[in-house]
Amino acid sequence: MITAWVLIVQLAASSAMAAIAWFVQVVHYPLFGHVSPAPPVAGEPDTSARRAAADYHEENVRRTRPLVLVPMACEAFTAAWLAVFPPAPIGRAATLAGLVLVAIVILSTALVQVPLHARLRSGDVDRGTIESLVRSTRLRTAAWTARMVLAAWMLHAVSAPV
Repeated sequence: MITAWVLIVQLAASSAMAAIAWFVQVVHYPLFGHVSPAPPVAGEPDTSARRAAADYHEENVRRTRPLVLVPMACEAFTAAWLAVFPPAPIGRAATLAGLVLVAIVILSTALVQVPLHARLRSGDVDRGTIESLVRSTRLRTAAWTARMVLAAWMLHAVSAPV
């Protein structure tokens, strides 16, 4: 019974994060480029535009963090639990693959997206930063989509009549 609940929570969390990832990839991150105009090529940057961009970023993080932390924590917990206690119909290889996908997302977030967000936090909203953020997020979007498919398969494999 515990396994069924773990698999249901995993599928719900993975589905939520896959949906959020696609929205962020296609809509949200590209819109960062419209927050403020890039500073002029010659001369000093417009500090009011930089402040507006930094303020927008801070508000974005404040609103986004609670929406993603819970499902990300659920994904990490369920992936680890299933890797330690793999259900027989699923097997250890599939549960380890799920854990690797979670690790990819966490490492990508910590090593790539967090530094890019730090640049945005400072008001550095240039085309290169935004393009790097959008491009690098493709890996997370793919990993969360794969996690969702894997989680659905795991739940089906355990629930399907023998």
